[in-house]
Amino acid sequence: MSNHAAIQELAPQSIWKHFTALNAIPRPSKKEERVIAFMESFGTALGLETIVDSIGNVIIKKPASQGMEDRPTIILQAHLDMVHQKNADTVFDFSTEGIKMYIDGEWIKAEGTTLGADNGIGVASIMAILDSTGVSHPPIEALFTIDEETGMTGAKELEEGLLQGKILINLDSEEDDTIAIGCAGGIDTNTYLLYTQEPAPASGKGYQIKVRGLKGGHSGMEIHLGRGNANKLMNRLLHQAPVHIAEVDGGSLRNAIPREANALVAIASDQDEAFHELFEARKKEILNEFELVEPELSIELETAILPELVMEAGIQEKVLNALYAVPNGVWRMSPAIPDLVETSSSLARVIIKEGEFITQSLQRSALESGKHDVAYAVRAAFELIGANVENDGDYPGWAPNPSSAVLSTMVQIYQDLFDEEPHASAYHAGLECGIIGNHYPGLDMISIGPTIMHPHSPDEKVNIPSVQKFWKFFTAALATIQH
Repeated sequence: MSNHAAIQELAPQSIWKHFTALNAIPRPSKKEERVIAFMESFGTALGLETIVDSIGNVIIKKPASQGMEDRPTIILQAHLDMVHQKNADTVFDFSTEGIKMYIDGEWIKAEGTTLGADNGIGVASIMAILDSTGVSHPPIEALFTIDEETGMTGAKELEEGLLQGKILINLDSEEDDTIAIGCAGGIDTNTYLLYTQEPAPASGKGYQIKVRGLKGGHSGMEIHLGRGNANKLMNRLLHQAPVHIAEVDGGSLRNAIPREANALVAIASDQDEAFHELFEARKKEILNEFELVEPELSIELETAILPELVMEAGIQEKVLNALYAVPNGVWRMSPAIPDLVETSSSLARVIIKEGEFITQSLQRSALESGKHDVAYAVRAAFELIGANVENDGDYPGWAPNPSSAVLSTMVQIYQDLFDEEPHASAYHAGLECGIIGNHYPGLDMISIGPTIMHPHSPDEKVNIPSVQKFWKFFTAALATIQH
């Protein structure tokens, strides 16, 4: 199905050429060695000053177009890593294979995996500027950061003194009619608990419970859409049911709404009928509740080999209660910006196996106080059952600046090009602007990008006409900004 040659013929060819080359390189967070080398080679081959800092960020500097040498230097920024997610039935090795892309009407999609448009389109757009001869631009400092998706390590460890620009355009936004001027901060809450195992009922039966077909998606940008969380739904099926849990494995990535969950349980023979009745009743309830939001949701029960060991009954009750109690979804809407989520939490990962209970969750908020408030709510639920709780990956939000000079210029450019006013808004997602701004105080920052839907899931797709619109806006901005 994949047709990379046809994709490279799309307009603007300069973006799609670089996006295709980039997507041929495995580039998961924490394992960006290959894409760092790729970007370093790219800059060097163009004869441009290319720097790889101590953490692995790549900086490529390009002089101004003729006649624009006196314009202010602009920092163009995007992140190199991508979220690796695939459907359960997709055979694909992210460590060795390039993303298999195809055209579906006005969209570019991937075959059963994440596409990498987040943030590959941003990276490819900057690459197109760096190797262009026909795009007018001021002096450029291209900043390609690493590990944005799992902790923003690249932005946090960015060396100071490498950049001289005072204007930063981040290319990690996902709506072509919006100019982002702020974002939420985030913090990870990770828990760990050792539990006692006991023998499964000798005359029992084994079952696999599978939750499948959820949309998942970005746990910031799409947390308000009411989508199902596979971990929460699995816990609902197990809670106060006559089951003995051997294993639970739900979710995959800390910043993605979990789409799938599996459980291996044992049922005592004299409880088998009661379990089936309760399971079917809860399955019916869940499918009915999520019929409109999650039409592909599947909840299946299959026979399995009876496990030898299961979670001790007393701790099982406490764990399931904690999982039920832990907040998930929107915690508070913004009172300042209509329809914007201010604070949220997502229960991203749940593992119960061989005496270990592990969870990972991500809390986001536009307010530092809100972020820590909801993180403490998560902490409290698990500390009540004796779990060890640790917070890490803390990063600040980016406070909006409605009086930004570059924002005013960008709004005017957009109006002139498209005869409509863009939205200037903050995002309930983590952009690196706030962190970079801490390293380089005084930066005037905005974020733009084409329309990308369902990032962090195998349904991710990027709109082709939107990329064309974005490129027109982006190149016009580079030719126009003077202060």
